[in-house]
Amino acid sequence: MVKLYIESFKNNIKSQLEYKSSFIMNSISQLFVFFTYYFIIIALFSKFDNIKGYNVYEVLLCFSIIHFGFAFNETFFRGIDKFDDLIIGGDLDRFLVRPQGILFQTLCREIDFIKVFRILQSLIVMVIALINLDIVWNISKVVVLLLMLISSVLIFFGIFVLTASYCFITVQGLEVRNLFTDGGKNLAQYPISIYRKGVVAFFTFIIPYGFINYYPLLYFIDRTDNILYMLSPLLVFVFLIPCLLSFKIGLKHYNSVGS
Repeated sequence: MVKLYIESFKNNIKSQLEYKSSFIMNSISQLFVFFTYYFIIIALFSKFDNIKGYNVYEVLLCFSIIHFGFAFNETFFRGIDKFDDLIIGGDLDRFLVRPQGILFQTLCREIDFIKVFRILQSLIVMVIALINLDIVWNISKVVVLLLMLISSVLIFFGIFVLTASYCFITVQGLEVRNLFTDGGKNLAQYPISIYRKGVVAFFTFIIPYGFINYYPLLYFIDRTDNILYMLSPLLVFVFLIPCLLSFKIGLKHYNSVGS
């Protein structure tokens, strides 16, 4: 399976590089889009010293982690985000008669290599934040940072799968997925405690952004020494269970488009 995915990755890159001018222009546009978010935060902190006690570099760390996970999914899991196209075009019927799993085939279907620049940009912002934060490094700090990055990838993967499951019910009104992907990304790029209690509760216990880059962030910047805060990103695996289960149920009840 790994070999097959690598081969699909190469083919996707080759197809995108066939039109080099378009690839370059799209890459440049990705640079501007990402740094627009970045400069908004910088501009905000030019007027305020902190946001509810969080300085600019703590917010930038929060920002970089959530954007890393989103960019990773848009790069490597783009096919799932466009799952409705499979149903509308009848391609899902062909996937069903192939030996590989549906999710794996969907992953191989489309890889948006241009978005890899957003991954690199988020890592650059993270390095800037880490250099300027007074972090006492040890093994636990390295572990929690890695958990935050991994869980950021997994939560967006789970949301992509969840919205793909919705496509088995209807392919209309899928703007709802933007509420939890783009909307969630923009919300979670700040420490979630700055919002009202209802918003915090929803995006902690329903869509667990709070366990990705808020509670572990408190541990990372030494605002708590509670080990549970350090391990809280692992709860994203619990979130993945209903996401994958809903996809399995939807696939089981899928009716062919007759292709």
